[in-house]
Amino acid sequence: MTSYQYFESANFLFQKGGSLPVARLAYRTVGKLNAAKDNVILIPSWYSGTDDESEAVLSGAGRAIDPNDHFIIFTNLLGGGRSSSPSNTPPPFDRARFPEATLFDNVRLQHELLTKTFGIEKIKLAMGWSMGGAQAYQWAVQYPDMVERLATIAGSARTASFNRVFLLSMRRALELDPAFEGGYYARPPVQGLKAFASIYAGWGVSEEFFRLKTYAAFGADNHEEFVKFFWEPLFLKHDANDLLAQLTTWENADISNNSLYQKNLVAALSAIKARTVVLPIETDRIFPPVDNKAEVEHIADAECVVVKSAWGHMGPLEPGAQKQIDASLAKLLAAA
Repeated sequence: MTSYQYFESANFLFQKGGSLPVARLAYRTVGKLNAAKDNVILIPSWYSGTDDESEAVLSGAGRAIDPNDHFIIFTNLLGGGRSSSPSNTPPPFDRARFPEATLFDNVRLQHELLTKTFGIEKIKLAMGWSMGGAQAYQWAVQYPDMVERLATIAGSARTASFNRVFLLSMRRALELDPAFEGGYYARPPVQGLKAFASIYAGWGVSEEFFRLKTYAAFGADNHEEFVKFFWEPLFLKHDANDLLAQLTTWENADISNNSLYQKNLVAALSAIKARTVVLPIETDRIFPPVDNKAEVEHIADAECVVVKSAWGHMGPLEPGAQKQIDASLAKLLAAA
């Protein structure tokens, strides 16, 4: 596995105001770009995820996204800890002063990487899980002539109100920890991070997951051990300001909230030219299938395939769900 690299964009202006003298996009590539440059697959990261985690979960030899057949570019979110983030940006743009990044900002920076570094004009497939899927959606409306195929896994074109309630609870868990100190903490707000993890545990999987005691797959004997063994380590390794920066991007996610579409979601979805498959997980509470079913009604060449899994939003980690997702991706890639 190769290490990630950086693309740098000078004087990067953010959609909602503010700028960075240098915006850094961390990315990883696997596979080989062919002479025609028509074997490109773009996979942006999910919330708190990284390029190597995207590689491990969504691709592999013998799978639909196979590095032996494709040139795969894995990118990292602004605020994610590898790309420019509150935790790694020098003053005066560090910590709580980091500019607010949108999907539009992330995709514009990724577009600079693809065009300036690799000379790529067409993306065979833009895809991702969760916030990665939201970025893939953004790509298809921001650069509709560039994206040939689109796949969104457990993600949506706009963050729904119910989803935002979940995000608000996690934001408060961090910000109300006295150690947080308005984002200028001297030590990590550990109690807030643990509360954050316990909230995510209840939304990240389904009721059925707990009822069937599927947490045993993670070495846990009960729900508390599942939080302690899986969710707490997952988030304690992250900087709290980074988590909040990404949370803000997620809260404001809306592919139509830009000068191109003026918050008209139907117009944005209708502008998608890519052959599209949307893959919600049937038990996902964060991105329920009902939202995706409404979205595909406005995309010219799209289908919604509901993935069956008791793992809820974490479905892509479950082998049975992976097979269903890979089957749909293979069909999409084979389509003319």
